[in-house]
Amino acid sequence: MQNYPNPFNPETVIEYILPNASEITIVIYNLNGKVVERLVETKQPEGYHRATWDASKLSSGIYFYRLQAG
Repeated sequence: MQNYPNPFNPETVIEYILPNASEITIVIYNLNGKVVERLVETKQPEGYHRATWDASKLSSGIYFYRLQAG
């Protein structure tokens, strides 16, 4: 799902649904492709999940996230 609010200031919520229990990683990157935070790294059960990213300590700009499951 789309994160919200987008654009955000200073935090955003990332929601996702897992059809099966899976190892999950959510990594946040800056425009240069540098990892700025590993938001989630854990096994999660099937179902609805949400992660909140607080970027208040980072400079304003554009950031990307990558959600990987399985």
